[in-house]
Parts: sequence; C-alpha cells; structure tokens
Amino acid sequence: MHIDHATIRTNHLKETRDFMVSVFDLVEGERPETIAALVDGYWLYWNESPLVHIIKSPVGTEDVTNNSTEAIDHFALIMEDYDAFKQKLITMEIPFKLMDVPELKIKRIFLHTPQNILIETIFRD
Repeated sequence: MHIDHATIRTNHLKETRDFMVSVFDLVEGERPETIAALVDGYWLYWNESPLVHIIKSPVGTEDVTNNSTEAIDHFALIMEDYDAFKQKLITMEIPFKLMDVPELKIKRIFLHTPQNILIETIFRD
C-alpha cells in the first residue's frame, strides 16, 4: 500500500503552490478538465506522478466535499539526502524540528507550510 496523493485545501493557492515547489522541487502539472472546471487549484508532480493536489477552500456550505470540521493532521513524504534537505531548509530560513526514530532506522524533519499545514519528511538510513 502507498499514498497516491495528498490534498491541501487552502485559500492561499499560489503561496502554497510556491512553497511546495520551492521546498520539495515539485513541478506544476496538468489537472483533468473535469476537476479544473469544478474547483480552482494546482496539481504538483514528482517523477511524472501527481503527488500533491492543492484546491481552493469553498466559501459556502453548498459544496458537499467541504469537510472543514475535519482535518488530516499531516502528511509524510519519504525523501532522500537528509543533510541536503536540512541545509535547504536552513538556507530558506524555514523553521523545522528533528525527530529521529533509531528503532526504525529513520530520521524525520517536521515543517509547516506558510498556512500552518504540518509536513513530515522521512529519511531512511
């Protein structure tokens, strides 16, 4: 089993897109017309797969997909090159917290988007 994609619901579409592109080196790609016609947003790709969907938060309650009372705590990305990514965050002045799990042989870096969405990055030894 694997995660197909994560969806970020926000009223800060461009800022969230720019953050995800600059920090994780994702590439903005095409969205299906049927989806683009219904909701504003972006699909960000990694290795030719749409990994992160960014969609506009609905204004009213007429949208049945509006689950604003529910939330996903965070999403996690398995990444490579722990030291390089950590240095990138330092260079970009993005606050982060380290939380290693020696029993699982992983190192983790937690950070927030400018809109305070928590992202966990996992690096395997």
